[in-house]
Amino acid sequence: MARLIEATPGGGEQNGVPEKAARFVYTLVWGFARIFSVIALAIAWETLARSGVFTPFQLPALSAVLERIWTDAVSGDLWINTALTLYRALVAFAICAIGGVIIGMAMSRNVLAHWFFDPIVSVGFPMPKIAFLPVVILWLGVYDVSKITIIVIDAIFPVIAATVIAIQGVERELIWSARNMGASNRELLHQVILPAALPQIMTGLQVALPLSLIVAVVAEMLMGGYGLGGAMMTASRFANSTSVFAGIVEIAVAGYALVKAMALIRRRLLIWHQETAEPFTQ
Repeated sequence: MARLIEATPGGGEQNGVPEKAARFVYTLVWGFARIFSVIALAIAWETLARSGVFTPFQLPALSAVLERIWTDAVSGDLWINTALTLYRALVAFAICAIGGVIIGMAMSRNVLAHWFFDPIVSVGFPMPKIAFLPVVILWLGVYDVSKITIIVIDAIFPVIAATVIAIQGVERELIWSARNMGASNRELLHQVILPAALPQIMTGLQVALPLSLIVAVVAEMLMGGYGLGGAMMTASRFANSTSVFAGIVEIAVAGYALVKAMALIRRRLLIWHQETAEPFTQ
């Protein structure tokens, strides 16, 4: 019995404290290992910038860049620009998520929709959609509507493709079983097809989200105005190298936060799926 208690996690007071300490140390070491490359890059950046190999204009020190970010945060410019960029990216992403899933479902379930949209998706997916930017500017100007439009044009294709592939990949046996049990078309779609296709649809959404942010920044750089991309181009015109690198860091942090948030949403939505299950160990 004593051996059984000792082998059980937290099975005794003497064994519980060392086990918790070991878990804490393991979590701490693993957390440091996950960000080690970022820390190494930051140290290399600061060291290289202060070594004299590059001028401060070519490569400002990371400490100076962080100081610039802090100044922008205190003045409020950082929050305004970040909020505008995220607003454009997230609004466009929402349109892509809803529209892309609907179009993908229609293409998978309706012959006429597939006939109409398939050539458009086949031609539009591989081409660089940023080429439509001059047309969008001519039609809609250089304000939020045009920026959101070019993001949607670019980011909706991965969602459509992922939805089509996911629905077409649903096991026929599941559909036949639901049909034999008397499921209607609506029930079949909502209770069988969409849940089975959701993991791959979420993959398409995870591709579209950072793509929305990328295109938002590029559109701001080319169209000007407020936003992280616009602020970087303004700093570049005034030869403010520190602010340009500050914009790069800000965009990297915003992108990382979006990707992690999307991964968390995926885990919550797919809590029933095997990919979120804890690995079995003995």
